[in-house]
Amino acid sequence: MNSSYVWKSDIAQKAQQFLQIKHITGYKYEVQEKYLQRFDAYYFQNGYTGIRITKEMADGFIYCSDERMSGWYVKERILRDFATFLKKQWHSEIYIPIVQSAPQRSSFTPYIFMDDEIKRLFEAVDSWEDSHFTNRVLIDPIFFRLLYSTGMRLSEALNLTLKDLNNGVLTVYHAKNNKDRLVPLHPNMAERLKTYIEYMHRFSKDSDYLFPSIRGYNRCIDQSTIHRRFRQYLSCAGVSLTGTGPRIHDFRHNYAVKCLKKWVLNGNELTNMLPYLAAYMGHSDFRETQYYLRLTADLYPDIISRTEAQFGYLIPEGGNSNERV
Repeated sequence: MNSSYVWKSDIAQKAQQFLQIKHITGYKYEVQEKYLQRFDAYYFQNGYTGIRITKEMADGFIYCSDERMSGWYVKERILRDFATFLKKQWHSEIYIPIVQSAPQRSSFTPYIFMDDEIKRLFEAVDSWEDSHFTNRVLIDPIFFRLLYSTGMRLSEALNLTLKDLNNGVLTVYHAKNNKDRLVPLHPNMAERLKTYIEYMHRFSKDSDYLFPSIRGYNRCIDQSTIHRRFRQYLSCAGVSLTGTGPRIHDFRHNYAVKCLKKWVLNGNELTNMLPYLAAYMGHSDFRETQYYLRLTADLYPDIISRTEAQFGYLIPEGGNSNERV
């Protein structure tokens, strides 16, 4: 916990216990800790005493007129969790705030590739003419298959080094939300990557980039280069490019949707499978994964009745999405 802050209110000890539990169970809880410190200062400055949270207290702390709704949302969540913690410790005068200020999410709809489009796309990647001025013929067939088969973010794949691959498992360090995670590879993808490394990295160091720039193995390919190549492959494959896609990030959406479709059709228990998908994709919020349930049902009407009948309580309402999950 932040040692520079001096806790001062009657509720301080309970707040520190709550934070300690969060840290022990693996949560970084850094931003939330700062908000809880602000609540401690607010509690003290307003002369509140004892272990209690009333609606008046909560509303006064959460809904500051000079703060954005995104700030309200964070405070609603942290105070709800803290209040729930106090309730479980048998403190009776505890109001649990309602989380109602979630920021409006984009109405963007990802591009989901048809099977034939994916086939044509990879045919275009595999058949690109070789050149002495680029290493794309060696890299792109592996790189784009990695994105498609794992749902990794573009930046995550580009930042991989040789030491990040071990026995068919990639380790992604410092990804979105500063999270590390393991990404097990399909055996076919692992074998392709092994063959690629044996040829491409015969004399490389462990710290060299897995997908190096033509300018050196200690530099990764620029994102703009990958985006340009992707547009060229789409054109060769006859896949129309519009202002809304397809984009490279749509590989990530495709991965999630096709996993869920497969699980639903196989009769898997989604309440058991969703946490695995969330961990695999590095989602910070379970609702990011839930979004794909609605998208999957909308895209495949033949399974929507089956999905809603068994898992309707998990599926969020349509109309909103998070474009960069």
